[in-house]
Amino acid sequence: MAKKDDRKGKEQGTLAPEDEDLWQRVARSAKPLTKGKNRAVRMPEPSAPRNDPSGRASDEIARKQNAPRSVPPPTPPKAPSLGTIEKREIRGLAGGRVNVDARIDLHGARQLEAHRMLKAFLARAQERGHRYVLVITGKGGARSDDPHALGRGVLNREVPRWLSEPDFRQWVVSFTPAHRRHGGEGALYVRIRRRKPA
Repeated sequence: MAKKDDRKGKEQGTLAPEDEDLWQRVARSAKPLTKGKNRAVRMPEPSAPRNDPSGRASDEIARKQNAPRSVPPPTPPKAPSLGTIEKREIRGLAGGRVNVDARIDLHGARQLEAHRMLKAFLARAQERGHRYVLVITGKGGARSDDPHALGRGVLNREVPRWLSEPDFRQWVVSFTPAHRRHGGEGALYVRIRRRKPA
């Protein structure tokens, strides 16, 4: 019988009781717009379906509305890109017209120790306002008949890779192999990034 009444109501253009109730709540919450201004209309809270006497659906709706929304973590700042040292600067360093403000000799240090030493050295150089520093790695490349030749030259390979890493770019603008008088292929000129004002 109820089904018949529902069909009859739809045919006559009337709303079902649930729809009538929803429409009344929306109509009560609506406010007229003032001329030239758009105002947001607050929609009523959704209620549990009428056929849910336990109220579980309304609990679920409330839980979803009060659940903390996941906020994506902030993206870390992009590391500054590496630059190049100009040829005239390299000539100035080689000829002594541009000062090497500090130097570190990593020759003979183990990798982990050298990595820590280099980080501390570059941070200190930046604090002191140094512009160019010299990092000595050693050439490696021992004689082939040397029984201790295995593993030599590791820092010569690794230090340029470290200096290129994003973690080091907070201190390093650029680097290039040093002139012969400063160690040639066994050393690097490193240009230090200026410290940002606090």
